[in-house]
Amino acid sequence: MRQLSALALAAALALPLAATAMAEEARVPMINVTGTGTVEAAPDVATLSIGVTTQGETAVAALAANSAAMEAVMARLAAAGVEARDMQTSNLSVNPNWTGYDSGTPTISGYVAANLLTVTIRDLAGLGPVLDAAVQDGANTLNGLSFGFADPEPLLDEARKEAVADARARAELLAAAAGVKLGRILSISEGAPEGGPVPMYKAELAAAPVPVAAGAMDVAASVTIFYEIAE
Repeated sequence: MRQLSALALAAALALPLAATAMAEEARVPMINVTGTGTVEAAPDVATLSIGVTTQGETAVAALAANSAAMEAVMARLAAAGVEARDMQTSNLSVNPNWTGYDSGTPTISGYVAANLLTVTIRDLAGLGPVLDAAVQDGANTLNGLSFGFADPEPLLDEARKEAVADARARAELLAAAAGVKLGRILSISEGAPEGGPVPMYKAELAAAPVPVAAGAMDVAASVTIFYEIAE
């Protein structure tokens, strides 16, 4: 019982001390800066969203036609070098085609089936032929083409290093302008990058093979650092 009382007393005494220490830390003069870093690199992977839309008198007929067309598209993509693991169905729908709204009595005039496929292309040199192969075998919807990196972490690490160096340079500039010196780092936090990577590309479905330019992409990082002002 005495031991418990002693522990309780020690804890009670420690709380004010901890609070005092935190208050002292809060009164430390600081410089707060945010640094950014950007690394530019050529993308090495592309993500393509293509689709097949078909019509039929019945839902079964529309879906059967759609399935046959999508199977042909996937077979052609596989023949072009796209692996099965890089093709994924992202949406499948069958809906009635309503007509006659002007007459005030809408009726169902057949059905529309739509199937979207997300394709990851790891060999950008073959991106144009892959696009051409897809549209030749029934893909009649192109929903988007974007570029990225198979492993962005090394690029992010370089951007983080640049962000820290940028923050340090900003802090030194501010300290020199204020006539003070930088002390130790009190905290570092990573923030969301300003903006996102913007791919630059061109795709024209009128030619074969499709001309596509991946361009370059920026990988950005941001850090916020609190420096102590040395006395």
